[in-house]
Amino acid sequence: MSFSSKQYHSRKRNIFMALQDKFSSLQKVLRGMKKVVVAYSGGVDSTFLLKVAVDTLGTKNVLACISAGVVQPKHILQRATKNAKDFGVRLQTIDTDELADANFVANKADRCFHCKSHLCRILLDLAKKQGYKHVIFGTNYDDLDDFRPGNRAMKVFGIRSPLAEAKLTKNDIRRLSRQLNLPTANMPASPCLASRISYGLEVTEKRLKQIEQAEDFLRALGLIEFRVRHHDTIARIEVNPQDIEKVTAEPTRTKIVNKLKSLGFKFITLDLQGFRSGSLNEPLSEEEKQKSL
Repeated sequence: MSFSSKQYHSRKRNIFMALQDKFSSLQKVLRGMKKVVVAYSGGVDSTFLLKVAVDTLGTKNVLACISAGVVQPKHILQRATKNAKDFGVRLQTIDTDELADANFVANKADRCFHCKSHLCRILLDLAKKQGYKHVIFGTNYDDLDDFRPGNRAMKVFGIRSPLAEAKLTKNDIRRLSRQLNLPTANMPASPCLASRISYGLEVTEKRLKQIEQAEDFLRALGLIEFRVRHHDTIARIEVNPQDIEKVTAEPTRTKIVNKLKSLGFKFITLDLQGFRSGSLNEPLSEEEKQKSL
C-alpha cells in the first residue's frame, strides 16, 4: 500500500499527537504522586522517568536511588551518576547485597522476583524515613507482556510504574528521550549481569566479574549490542547478525578467544542466531514461567 504525501503527514501527525497524549498522561500520574523515590538504574527507561519526574515535580521532590551492587555493570553506574548530576537531582547509592540472598544465588527462574523484592523493601523503608510518598520503577508498557518475575514483586509491595500506567512503550520512550535530548535515547538495554548466567548455575562474584570483563573487552572492540552468556565453562557470545563476520575475522577472533580463556572460560562459542534479549528464558517451559510469575 502506498501513501500520498498528505496521508503520510497526517499519519505522522496522529502518531505525534498520540505520543504527546501519553506524555501528558505520565506527567499527570507524577503530579498526583507529589514526592517520589525513583528506582534508577541508568538505563533508557529509568533515566527518562527520572528526567520527567524532576521536570514535573522539581528536584526537591525527587530522590534517585541506584544500586552499586556486584550485579550492576560499572560502566552503566558511571554514566548514570553523571546523568543524575546533570539533572540536578539528589542521587543516593544503595548496596542491595544480592549475593547474601540464597534464593537469588540459587538462580532459579524466579531469581528476579527475589532481587526485586529485596530492592522494594529497601526503597520503601528509605522513602518512609525520608518523607517520600511513593517509590516508582521504570517498567514500561511492553514489559507487562514479557516474562519478568520482578513485576510480581512490584505488585506484592504496591510499587507503581508510571511509564506503564501511561502506556508508554520502549519505542515511545526512546522517541521522547530524543525530544528531550537525553544521552540514553539510543543506548542499548543493559540488564543486571546475573541475567547472563544460565538458570540453575549459581550466581557468584567470580562469574559476575567474568561476564563484566568479557563484555568490557567486546565493547572496547567497538561492539554496541551484544551479550556474553555464562554456561559454566562455556561462554556463549551473542552479537547482532551484521557483527558476526566482524568477530569471526582474524585477528579479532583470536583476540576474543584468548581474552575470554584468560578469564577462566574453557570454550568460547558464537550463537549463530545472533543477539536477542532474554535468550536464557528460551529453554523454560510455559509451566516453569507461570510458576515464576
